[in-house]
Amino acid sequence: MSTYNIVLSTNESTVVTEYEPQTKRSDSYQSEAALEAAFIKMLVEQGYEYVTIHNSDALIANLRRQLELLNNYQFTDKEWDSFFKSKIANANEGIVEKTRKIQEDYVQNLTREDGTTMNISLIDKKNIHNNRLQVINQYEESAGTHDTRYDVTILVNGLPLVHVELKRRGVAIKEAFNQINRYQRDSFWAGSGLYEYVQIFVISNGTFTKYYSNTTRANHIKESENSSKKHSKKTSNSFEFTSYWADGNNKVIPDLVDFTKTFFAKQTILNILTKYCVFTSEELLLVMRPYQIVATERILNRIEVSTNYKKTGTIEAGGYIWHTTGSGKTLTSFKTAQLATGLTYIEKVLFVVDRKDLDYQTIKEYDRFEKGAANGNKSTAVLQRQLEDSTSRIIVTTIQKLDVFITKNPSHPIRNKHIVLVFDECHRSQFGDMHTRIVGGQIKKGEKTIKVEKYFKNYHIFGFTGTPIFAVNAGTGGNPNLRTTEQAFGAKLHTYTIVDAINDGNVLPFRIDYINTVKQKDEKQDKQVAAIDTEEALGSPERITEVVKYILEHFDQKTMRNSYYSLKGQRVNGFNSMFAVSSIPVCKKYYLELKKQIAERHRDLTIATIFSFAPNEVDSADGILDDESFDTDDLDQSSRDFLDMAIKDYNKIFKTNFDTSSKGFQDYYKDLSDKVKKREVDLLIVVNMFLTGFDATTLNTLWVDKNLKMHGLIQAFSRTNRILNSVKSFGNIVCFRDLEEATNNAIALFGDKEANGIVLLKSYEDYYYGCVDDKGCEQKGYEERIAELLQKYPLGQPIVGEKNKKDFIVLFGNILRLRNILAAFDRFAGNEILSPIDFQDYTGTYHDVYEEIKPKPGSKESIMDDVVFEMELVKQVEVNIDYILMLVGKYHDGNCEDKEILVAIDKAIKSSLQLRSKKELIENFIATINTSTNVNTDWQRFVREQRETDIQTLITEEKLKPEETRKFVENAFRDGVLKTTGTDVDRLMPPVSRFGGGGSRDKKKQTVIEKLKGFFEKYFGLVSPEVSKESDEVTYLYDTEPTLSMVAEEPVHYGMKKYN
Repeated sequence: MSTYNIVLSTNESTVVTEYEPQTKRSDSYQSEAALEAAFIKMLVEQGYEYVTIHNSDALIANLRRQLELLNNYQFTDKEWDSFFKSKIANANEGIVEKTRKIQEDYVQNLTREDGTTMNISLIDKKNIHNNRLQVINQYEESAGTHDTRYDVTILVNGLPLVHVELKRRGVAIKEAFNQINRYQRDSFWAGSGLYEYVQIFVISNGTFTKYYSNTTRANHIKESENSSKKHSKKTSNSFEFTSYWADGNNKVIPDLVDFTKTFFAKQTILNILTKYCVFTSEELLLVMRPYQIVATERILNRIEVSTNYKKTGTIEAGGYIWHTTGSGKTLTSFKTAQLATGLTYIEKVLFVVDRKDLDYQTIKEYDRFEKGAANGNKSTAVLQRQLEDSTSRIIVTTIQKLDVFITKNPSHPIRNKHIVLVFDECHRSQFGDMHTRIVGGQIKKGEKTIKVEKYFKNYHIFGFTGTPIFAVNAGTGGNPNLRTTEQAFGAKLHTYTIVDAINDGNVLPFRIDYINTVKQKDEKQDKQVAAIDTEEALGSPERITEVVKYILEHFDQKTMRNSYYSLKGQRVNGFNSMFAVSSIPVCKKYYLELKKQIAERHRDLTIATIFSFAPNEVDSADGILDDESFDTDDLDQSSRDFLDMAIKDYNKIFKTNFDTSSKGFQDYYKDLSDKVKKREVDLLIVVNMFLTGFDATTLNTLWVDKNLKMHGLIQAFSRTNRILNSVKSFGNIVCFRDLEEATNNAIALFGDKEANGIVLLKSYEDYYYGCVDDKGCEQKGYEERIAELLQKYPLGQPIVGEKNKKDFIVLFGNILRLRNILAAFDRFAGNEILSPIDFQDYTGTYHDVYEEIKPKPGSKESIMDDVVFEMELVKQVEVNIDYILMLVGKYHDGNCEDKEILVAIDKAIKSSLQLRSKKELIENFIATINTSTNVNTDWQRFVREQRETDIQTLITEEKLKPEETRKFVENAFRDGVLKTTGTDVDRLMPPVSRFGGGGSRDKKKQTVIEKLKGFFEKYFGLVSPEVSKESDEVTYLYDTEPTLSMVAEEPVHYGMKKYN
């Protein structure tokens, strides 16, 4: 094939600026098959080639033809066989390796028969229209666990890179997501494994259409099943991480017809696959969202146009992007910097961040693009070397380092180079003298005003911010020409507000409690009360004591400590929190009081604090929080001594060795940041640090005893609203000061005038009693739904008929979601209506109905395709083994005669997803109990003996290798994951005749896997490491005989840390 010779190229936008959806729609019923046919017809009309491919052989043959066309080369059969098996369908490679191949290593080396080598491209990223798009449907995979048939797949040069799963109109879109999960579990890996090349998934029911990356899907599977196909990292990605497509004005394009016209336009889908996917150092694939792509392309367009019109070095060559906090600004800004280096006339791109943001993780990410582009070195020597190195196209530097470089090198040759400056979080840097040194202007030195010539002569300057400075919230000091974001960076190029982000589900809404802590005397008027609102009154010991008391009494409720989920492979309960206080002296008081009350209450909570010198609160118009530097030398002696003491406490807990020296403090900052992200710190007390730019998805609550407004308020609140999973449904803000007006003003400014109803969760009354939503639809409240539950499905009565079962699942799923939200309100306690035992009974019924109607292995379709099960929410009300043992203890104490307790135990087991697999074990143990039983000790012994019996039976029945099997299971308990892929299971199995054929061995392997899964589920959670009281290190208890290496022990209660 002769590739296209580009005669004329236009910079068409990947995302359409404004899309007018189709107005005429068919009123007739549309089946899934009809929806699929209409979708394929549209793709063909848009230039896709429809090909009939229904099996692996045809898919591989087509792939060969397409790669030959792309590379203008004919493989010999021997070359193709070798290339396919080693470079494309390598049996040792999974989703991660194949994703890397598409994103980074898309040029592979072919060894020809004559011994010479040549490059074979899998995809052409330079001239995207050289890539061929084909569409196939109803592809069948019979080599998996079950026979499966996929809906629609888009092939790019023969490789399946986009997969589409369709459900008929009226069916919940989440069911399409669940369908893909079943494919991943049962068959994507099967046969040649080519479906593991899929980069993007699209799900649609005709009315709603969403897309997401392959790692969102793969990691969701691993979490929901506690087993992994390949070795990529675990995250809490799930349906919450799917995205809608939109136009340039952030208007969502949900209908499949409109989605196909925009997202599946050839230029758009090829741009997304070749330019707008980011493969991170954590081996996760991020697909940029439409607003991120629009912002990137508008900056690139501004660079090109301003260069052509010779506007470089002026404000017209730049601009700023207003994307709300939490919407992925850093990813957008870095991708922009990355693509700008592809412009041949640009010599350098400087990506400028704040020093505190340049942490280990960030450096690791930036290094993926260009080794050494980012470094945490304080010296400007490295920056100077990079600026002088012609091969160093992109440079990541800090604001502080660039400022020092400019001051020290007034005549450096870089001044005349054509460069692009991209400022991440530009609100922090835009008003300083450093900005003036770049763009020129006046700098005040003492009483004098000095005119400064701009440093860079030939530049473009761009800023990203979640909270721009407008005229209305601009300060009065500083350079009058640099008071607003527009004055500093140029025109606003794109906007994505907090309202857009919450509507799209990209960040969570807030739920704010305002707690009155200073009560007025009867004779005082409201205005007089305001006068006592001083730091002196607010910092009084009595008030500090009361606030701490409130925090500790409500800590578990606000941070949802009764809710369980998986975090990077670890099962954790609830979230952590941050406490923003007004000053260093107040910070000291709170830290000491928290320590005191935690000890008095015998609570197991880990607290920490961090601060350094910064001016105290000032009532600035913009509310910008003063940056605290890493310099602790300016702290007064008592503050520094106190910080030393707090760091020593931290060192003692985590076995670290930090201090308040310059290097020690920076290392403490980084380590503390990491511990908060891993949820190992329960409560972090801060003054200003960590309130801007710090992202920890596990953080769900901000306690506030500090005056915040405008920019600072939104920044601080936004620490809590990062999406994690369905358990975390909003960010909790608990204010011990009256910030209601300030909150409303900030949301009005940084959202829009109608923002309050969307940004904040509805009131307790709305959720409990029902309300009319923003679209005028009546939403039933908790009280009404519970009444409906009790009336239609009384306990003890069987649920008869498929429709009733379906309706019950939907109703109880809605109740679970409402309970999840209402649980954060203090008033809900005592108003749950259902007693705990009744709620357990209903939860058990919910599980039973699910088990009954879920698709059976091998069935093509679920009879419940339109039901979405809220199983992740059910895990919040889990009953754990401690609770069961407590009931068993009560039974024992009652001389083993109270049969009601046995009924309660049975109900509790049924209501817990995790304990159902352990039901037989628990019942057998109860049967052994007599009046001389020591419940806890005998339970541990019983589990040990039963586990040894079961593993020995499994080894004998399946003729497995004993040592390898024990080691395999031991690793599974240690990692929390049973790895059933790769060669791990093969190593356990007995040797088979090499002439026996592969079918029987595969069947045997599947049987072994199922038995191993059953064993793992039965004993997982009963075998956990014990934390040594003396050393705080994990010690594993080993049996004297050669059994599994971890035994059932006393449960580790919340707060007891586990370290490797």
